[in-house]
Amino acid sequence: MEAYKQEFIEFMVESNVLKFGEFTLKSGRKSPFFMNAGAYVTGSQLKRLGEYYAKAIHDTYGDDFDVLFGPAYKGIPLSVVTAIAYSELYGKEVRYCSDRKEEKDHGADKGKFLGSSLQDGDRVIMIEDVTTSGKSMEETVPKVKGAANVEIVGLMVSLDRMEVGKGGVKCALDEVKDLYGFETKAIVTMKEVVEHLYNRECQGKIVIDDTLKAAIKVSIVLLLIRLLIQ
Repeated sequence: MEAYKQEFIEFMVESNVLKFGEFTLKSGRKSPFFMNAGAYVTGSQLKRLGEYYAKAIHDTYGDDFDVLFGPAYKGIPLSVVTAIAYSELYGKEVRYCSDRKEEKDHGADKGKFLGSSLQDGDRVIMIEDVTTSGKSMEETVPKVKGAANVEIVGLMVSLDRMEVGKGGVKCALDEVKDLYGFETKAIVTMKEVVEHLYNRECQGKIVIDDTLKAAIKVSIVLLLIRLLIQ
């Protein structure tokens, strides 16, 4: 596993973004882990977050793109900090763009989008925190493709939680890939998180011990069983 991925995993834990224990998700399902990207709140955290996204995008998609698009709301700061980091790390200026939940009907920046306008021929990379059901893509992809004749190169999320998508048949990222025809990647997967943190100290304590590793494995296996019996 690349060094920046290992650093990112520890960074999520240190920032209280990725937590372990017993959580009840919105779906009502119990989970031994929980991620809340809203916990990135300081300038230094956001700077590092942008750098991790930029490195993952560069490694996965290269430099042949023009726009970083972050769906509202959490995608807005993600697209901004990643555009800054990409410029600093790789010397390439890319534009950021985000959608508005409600169209602005006045002022110089009126319209459906924040940041750069989308132009014919633009190659776009979408950025999200996580994708669980693919609902945000369902809302966002038509907006992006309706704004101009653009090509969506791919989607980058921070963590692939390896959870079932909206259709209940495939993992969420695979579902988005098959539905829209562009690549879907994560900085790290839950499998990589377990691999790196198992019996390793982070902030002076073991984050994932034998018991928690088994609970996470059971959680993922149960999801896979759900996929098989659909």
